[in-house]
This record gives sequence, C-alpha cells and structure tokens, in this order.
Amino acid sequence: MNWFYWAIFGLIAGALAKFIMPGKNEPQGCIMTMLLGIVGAMVGGFIGSKFLGTGKVDGFDLGSFALAVGGAILVLLIYGALTKKR
Repeated sequence: MNWFYWAIFGLIAGALAKFIMPGKNEPQGCIMTMLLGIVGAMVGGFIGSKFLGTGKVDGFDLGSFALAVGGAILVLLIYGALTKKR
C-alpha cells in the first residue's frame, strides 16, 4: 500500500502547487496533477538533501510536504518555460 500513499501525497502536493501557481499552459487532469506532485516530491527531496541538509525522512511530515510542493512549483516553472509560445 506504499504506492497508494505516494499517489495521494502526490495528488495533494500537485494540487496545492497548481493552486499556488495557476496557469493556462500547465498539465491538466487528476493523473497529471498526481505525477506533478510525485515528481515535485522527488525534486524537492533532492534539493533538500543536497542543499539544505535535511537528510532522509522516514514517512510524511510537514517538512517533506513543503519540499514536495516547492519541488512541484519548480517543475511547473520549468514546464512553463519549456512550453512557452514565442
């Protein structure tokens, strides 16, 4: 059931990131929002471990959620920059 918790965590983190940074040129749908949150958690966890020294966190807490949302916002910024019409 670990994958189920990651999916729910990703869905919530991705939805919050899309709420904080709305845009017309972002991926739509429940599955894409979930994937955005999961990728954001990976990016945020990498940034947290390399630059903030947070280390490995077992389980979900407020810090890991904040890193996931921040990572998802960063992924949205990169996606928007790559798909921007000229």
